[in-house]
Amino acid sequence: MQRESPKIGLVSLGCPKALVDSERIVTRLRAEGYQIVGDYDGADLVLVNTCGFLDSARAESLEAIGEALAENGRVVVTGCLGKEADLIRREHPGVLAITGPHQYEQVMGAIHDALPPAHDAFQDLVPEAGLRLTPRHYAYLKISEGCNNRCSFCIIPQIRGDLVSRPLAQVMFEAEALVRAGVKELLVISQDTSAYGLDLKYASSNWKGREYRTRFLDLAEALGSLGVWVRMHYVYPYPHVDDVLPLMAEGKILPYLDIPFQHANPRVLKAMRRPANQEKVLERLAAWRKIVPDLTIRSTFIVGFPGETDEEFEDLLDWLEEAQIDRLGCFQYEPVAGAPSNALTGAVPDAVKQERFDRLMELQQEISAQKQIAKIGREYDVIIDDVDEDEAIGRSFADAPDIDGNVYLDGENELEIGEIVRVRVNDADAYDLWGEVID
Repeated sequence: MQRESPKIGLVSLGCPKALVDSERIVTRLRAEGYQIVGDYDGADLVLVNTCGFLDSARAESLEAIGEALAENGRVVVTGCLGKEADLIRREHPGVLAITGPHQYEQVMGAIHDALPPAHDAFQDLVPEAGLRLTPRHYAYLKISEGCNNRCSFCIIPQIRGDLVSRPLAQVMFEAEALVRAGVKELLVISQDTSAYGLDLKYASSNWKGREYRTRFLDLAEALGSLGVWVRMHYVYPYPHVDDVLPLMAEGKILPYLDIPFQHANPRVLKAMRRPANQEKVLERLAAWRKIVPDLTIRSTFIVGFPGETDEEFEDLLDWLEEAQIDRLGCFQYEPVAGAPSNALTGAVPDAVKQERFDRLMELQQEISAQKQIAKIGREYDVIIDDVDEDEAIGRSFADAPDIDGNVYLDGENELEIGEIVRVRVNDADAYDLWGEVID
């Protein structure tokens, strides 16, 4: 008699790249007959996929491990913090096993040892596109692992290694399967999307009888042929990114780029080990907006980096005034264990970091509000994320899930999640829009 399928609880922390790792692990687990449950009590074992990028994220991961141990007692740890196995063992000696990021075989081996599968994987059914932790209508598409950049504040290369790109055909087979499964929006992610294929020397890859090179432009062209929304994240403003703008103008991919600028002052950028010619970046942004007037630029910035002076922070504000970034996230600098920036002098006091954070976000709110108000009276396609008895909530091309704004449609309670509708904007604030569906 076949025993009941073993049950595994999952705690997934960190960025979308870690979420994709969790999805791949869940797919493997379901293929082998494991059940995925949503509570500690019903689980035979809990898998915690950790984040280790910032000290605050490391603390959150350690807290999650401790909670899982307290609530369940049988815990396997994976993800970025898994690189610091000694730290995890010191804090939580009761964990069953620890593996690093994207070590799928090691994760499965640890789970097999602690909780063997109930039956043969060939007897289990999983969807063609695998199991996902996102809603059915959108999915993250990871195109590479690791990073060749050596930013002084970042330990990602130490955790995830150098750039390792997936061949284009492999990425496209996954993308096609996702679209067949009902995905309407593909969110392309990596550590450095515009460096895609560099490690493979942009090798040729055959997809649907056509040769594509494993590079950013060819990937955008291929994804743009699938007839779904394609959103590009973590793009560095290298010159070859210019070639993708015509695809946005043609409606092949969304006019949206997530570019992590981090700062604007040349000295600070040099200390960060980032590209330091922000004047050319401003020129490039202006040129892009001539090709695609509705282009949305999202970025992240760090305030309070070691040695950042008042004048250098003012440079950042002046640059933002000129750049007119559409969507912006800001972080107060944290000294991450193992990061080279820890050796820099000139630590900025916490109170000053907070004051700079507040000033930057106040400026950005003004910029964002002006851009949002300019959308009143215009029409946009909106993808629906949620529907309740009072309204539907969706997003325009300018809004990535979970990090950007929403479009609220009062009274539209008969729309379907994942449906794309045409909307006229009636009102706006600094982050969100309100509108009505156009019949």
